[in-house]
Order: sequence, then C-alpha cells, then structure tokens
Amino acid sequence: MSPTRRTILRGGLGIAALATGAALTGCSGGGSSQGVGPSAPATIDADQVPVGGGAVLGKKAGFVVTQPTKGSYKAFSAVCPHAGCDVSKVADGQIICPCHGSRFKITDGSVVQGPATSGLGSAKVTVEGSTLKVSA
Repeated sequence: MSPTRRTILRGGLGIAALATGAALTGCSGGGSSQGVGPSAPATIDADQVPVGGGAVLGKKAGFVVTQPTKGSYKAFSAVCPHAGCDVSKVADGQIICPCHGSRFKITDGSVVQGPATSGLGSAKVTVEGSTLKVSA
C-alpha cells in the first residue's frame, strides 16, 4: 500500500520541526557560560578601568565594569540578554557582544543596538581604596 498524502505531509512536518529545533539551538550563542550570571563577588584594580571605557572581568566572574566619567563606576552582568553570550569588550563608550552584535551603553547598560531588546542587568560596584569590588 502506498503512503497517503496526509502521511507524507505529517512526516514532512516532523522533519521541519526537527530542522527548526536544530536551527534555534544553533542560534543560542555557543559558549560554556550561556545563561550563567555572576555568582560571586569579583575585584579589579580601579586603574584597569579607563575613563569613558571599561573592562570585562573573566568569564567566571561574569561582570563588566565601566567608568563613564572620572571616579564614577558602573557594573553590569557580562551575559547578553539576547542569547546568553558573554560580552567581549568595551569600546567607543559601548559594551559589545560578539555573538550577534548587540551593543549597550556604559552609563546604564541599556541597549544601543540590537538584536538584544533589553539591557544588561546591573550589578553593585564598591570602591575600596584602589580596588573595585563587584557583586550581583
């Protein structure tokens, strides 16, 4: 007995669903720290955070620290809300995610350029002498 049109279409939809799932999985950002936010306090020397710029702390730390104006420090989660990738650098007054090109303001972590539709989560930064202590 030959397959009916309905059987063929049902099989095709199953294959399409599998392909869609694979495509969405491939778009999730790739990287061992996906979706993992900061968990423990981290420190950085204040002189490593340039005025008008910032520094991304190691992947384990999960933070990015900025200094929008002299002596004013801000901290954010280093995990991009779009696909869970870690931001990679701070340049030209923006925090940059390498996965899909999202960019965020160093002043408040808000979106400058998508595809991210929400900003970076804020973190607490405390100045202790010449050291900055960052925590969730």
